[in-house]
Amino acid sequence: MNKVYYALLLLMLSTQLQAQKLTHEDYKRAVSFMPDNLNNKTVFNLHTDVQWFKDNSGIWFVEHGKTGKTYQSMAFKNYRVTPLFDHHKVAQALSKVTQKEVDGNQMELSNIERTKADHLSFNFESKTYLLDLKTYQIQLEKAEKKEDNDLFETKSPDGKWIAYSKDYNLFIKSTTTDQEYQLSQDGVKDYEYATYYGWYDIIEGENAERPKRFKVNWSKDSKWISSDVVDFRTAEKMYLLDHSIDTLYRSKLLSYYRGSPGDTTMVHVKPVFFNVESKKEVKTSLPKGTHINSVAVEWLEKSGQLLAGYSERGYKKEILTLVDLNALTEEVLIEETSETNIDNFWFRSFEKKQKVIFLSERSGWRQLYMVDNETKVVTPLTNGDYYINSVVHTDEDSEDIYFLASGKDANMNPYHEQLYKVNFKGTIKLLTPENAHHSIAFAEDGKHFVDNYSTVNSPTVTVLRAAKTGKVVAKLTSANVSNVVGKGWKAPEPFQLIGKDGKTTIYGAIWKPTNFDATKSYPIIDHSYTGPHTQVFPKSFNTAFANQSLAELGFIVMMVDGLGSSGRSKEFHNHSYKNMGNNLEDHVLAIQQLGETFSWVDTNRVGIFGHSAGGYDTGRAMLAFPEVYKVGVASSADHDFRMEKAWWPEMYQGWPVDSTYHEVSNITNAKNLQGKLLLVHGGIDENVNPSATFKLAEALVNADKDFDLLIFPSQRHGYQGKVRNYFTKKRWNYFVEHLKGEEPIWDFKWE
Repeated sequence: MNKVYYALLLLMLSTQLQAQKLTHEDYKRAVSFMPDNLNNKTVFNLHTDVQWFKDNSGIWFVEHGKTGKTYQSMAFKNYRVTPLFDHHKVAQALSKVTQKEVDGNQMELSNIERTKADHLSFNFESKTYLLDLKTYQIQLEKAEKKEDNDLFETKSPDGKWIAYSKDYNLFIKSTTTDQEYQLSQDGVKDYEYATYYGWYDIIEGENAERPKRFKVNWSKDSKWISSDVVDFRTAEKMYLLDHSIDTLYRSKLLSYYRGSPGDTTMVHVKPVFFNVESKKEVKTSLPKGTHINSVAVEWLEKSGQLLAGYSERGYKKEILTLVDLNALTEEVLIEETSETNIDNFWFRSFEKKQKVIFLSERSGWRQLYMVDNETKVVTPLTNGDYYINSVVHTDEDSEDIYFLASGKDANMNPYHEQLYKVNFKGTIKLLTPENAHHSIAFAEDGKHFVDNYSTVNSPTVTVLRAAKTGKVVAKLTSANVSNVVGKGWKAPEPFQLIGKDGKTTIYGAIWKPTNFDATKSYPIIDHSYTGPHTQVFPKSFNTAFANQSLAELGFIVMMVDGLGSSGRSKEFHNHSYKNMGNNLEDHVLAIQQLGETFSWVDTNRVGIFGHSAGGYDTGRAMLAFPEVYKVGVASSADHDFRMEKAWWPEMYQGWPVDSTYHEVSNITNAKNLQGKLLLVHGGIDENVNPSATFKLAEALVNADKDFDLLIFPSQRHGYQGKVRNYFTKKRWNYFVEHLKGEEPIWDFKWE
């Protein structure tokens, strides 16, 4: 009896395991949700980009559908949407002129512009064509040859002078007499005028030259010219070895100037100003900064006047100064200070009104302020417990400022942005009342704007609105996901929890497989990016498929924004300042809550992955919370902020560098690894240098920890082409094997 019972039990368990085993069909379903196989192939119009005709007569856009793409236009005179042209006739004409078959439903056209009545110009396969809409005759437009000199010289606005550099100094030359004048005198190699520090300027080989760069800034009346003197004399470099070149049997040495947190051996930059008439430099007290806090200059209409903005090292003080080079005066308009960091300081000048508007968190929330250039009096234009994300358009004549804000309506999700208008008197008007996230693009003349509005679980509607009132004047497109809904797809499910401070509501979302079965138990994977400069909550419908592919392999995938991420109060943001090692505490709370709420979430099988700052999160999760996270895939990660580019850690982990950098380093915590960890990096990543990944690997070896390492020799910070697919496959299968405990499949197809 017992033998029969156990035999039946074993047979039943074997049958269940066999039923749960992943198949090629599961991988095929996962692949079908990859962006290349999804966007505008099986789902359509998740987000519609609209282009404005330069003559302000109307717009054009592409509407996608099951039969292909249609180029549509709409004239502002009647707000009627009509086809931009006869697609069949344009395809025929293009086929004739290019001597190859062109499909009218799949044409890739760009830079479409009205040249005159019934005529269009457009780009097709890197060439520009002219189209007669009456005859449908097409002709190739001759490309204007661009002189290389255009990159290394700049003509003054009045056309009388040409600025250029020679022997590391700044020169100007008269366009009427060809007489040249040397403005700077002390430029030498590595102390260079009229150049700039290129963030991704790669130097190839030993003792090689950096790429040639040229930059000056003419005043609007052509009477003044500014540039920077860039000092490389004590600057140190980061290094890479490129092993990926087939024709080379020795690795190519690559280097680039880049400071790490706390470094003084960095590129230094100082603004300089020259009077064109006198050919003399006019000195200011504006500071020399490093390449992460140099002075930005904006010329005003009044001759010799400019605004100069800069941050002090450590990002706790932002200064905006009004400089008058004629009067030799410098007046501070804004001095923004904070005990933590000042992130994304922004301003715009209204010179005719003698005002400057700016965004500040001085009240505890990012709000809009205005300073009077003459009296220096600062006036709040907005006030409240909500966050202004950005100013998207201004009209100085009407004194209207258009801004996107989230959290102003207490009944809405605090990550959903709405468009408002405020005037100099502080009167605010809501222009997008729908309870959704609004993605806005303004016409250059400010009379209309396009609004893509949606939520992660309500499809996108794209409309054109009148800017003054917000009234919808035309509906352009609607998202269509009927193909995937018919196959069982459901939108991600948002959720809420109380954060680690015991009072703040945290928001996240989960993705489930289309064949989800609530009677089963699923591992949960945290797709993490806690970089304090952004947030990852999927607020719009075009993010609804972000994690669906991985979910199809039998996982619940989670994204959540904990305390310390951006877009909410200053107090909320400050949780991560000098404390980025604790950014995952709210993620752990979210996983625990999901496990308590849903029987199908298995909190004993938790994985995590992320890229860049999300890669750091992955390493941190495996080392700081090993009792929670069992499997991780960390790609292109900044595992030790001391080895990162200077600005990002100094902004969020603080400056000067202190013991907190050591405490939150994945390298110094390598001994804590218990689960399965895959480290991945691009071999020539000049954004996040791979050195920290190598150093973490060494620390794990020294700690006698089992881990996996994958290097892509040809890849930079983002993985491209075949490598991207290879990495995706590797990440999928790492979780399939180590988190689900199943046999992964390698030889599936990507289409």
